[in-house]
Amino acid sequence: MSWTRICEYDAMLPERGVCALVGGVQVAVFRTHEGTLHALDNLDPFSGAYVLSRGIVGTRKGEPTVASPLHKQVFSLVSGRCLDEDAVTVPVYPVRVAAGGVEVGVS
Repeated sequence: MSWTRICEYDAMLPERGVCALVGGVQVAVFRTHEGTLHALDNLDPFSGAYVLSRGIVGTRKGEPTVASPLHKQVFSLVSGRCLDEDAVTVPVYPVRVAAGGVEVGVS
């Protein structure tokens, strides 16, 4: 796995997503109010559009989530599982802070 620096940690606003091209993959990266980072594929599997980074961040039963801005399906930021349609998932990616920057790992 290789790590790609996408931005400074302090530049990320809580509860807002950013999109970055990492190893040819569009990745949606989120920072929660608690400061935790999550990264998942930016492709909404229901619409086929690359929009999850523009989704609404929230929680469901204590689990951090993002709702697609198009059809409002809710995805776990932890597992990528769609909480409205169990058979659907989006890939998740490792994300970390290194030297003040946010890095995403893609195989």
